[in-house]
Amino acid sequence: MPDKDLKKRTFDFALAVGKLVQTLPFSLVNRHYFNQLVRSSSSVGANYRAAQRAKSDNDFINKLKIVEEEADESIYFLELLLAFNKEYSDIIMPLIDEGTTILRIIVASINTARQKAILRKQ
Repeated sequence: MPDKDLKKRTFDFALAVGKLVQTLPFSLVNRHYFNQLVRSSSSVGANYRAAQRAKSDNDFINKLKIVEEEADESIYFLELLLAFNKEYSDIIMPLIDEGTTILRIIVASINTARQKAILRKQ
């Protein structure tokens, strides 16, 4: 997948999460999860962009590890929101699926980058 596509995909993910937050009812629990989810989902794209400007293989891998953590955290908060807002599963589940897909792509990218870094050192 070209970098441009994943850059757009991570942006669209954060945008969709923002729209979800505007759709779900306001409650004390939702509000706390909203705050965490908005931060982590937007961090996925922001840190992916930062990874594209990495100065070395190790820097690239470290930045992608942050993307991995933020994507996983986003999925976690989406799952929590789903548990408290089951009637919105038709909106939340596709976001969990997209977050999971992004996470898998990032993990595969980390593994590929590690292998390439090893080959360069040989």
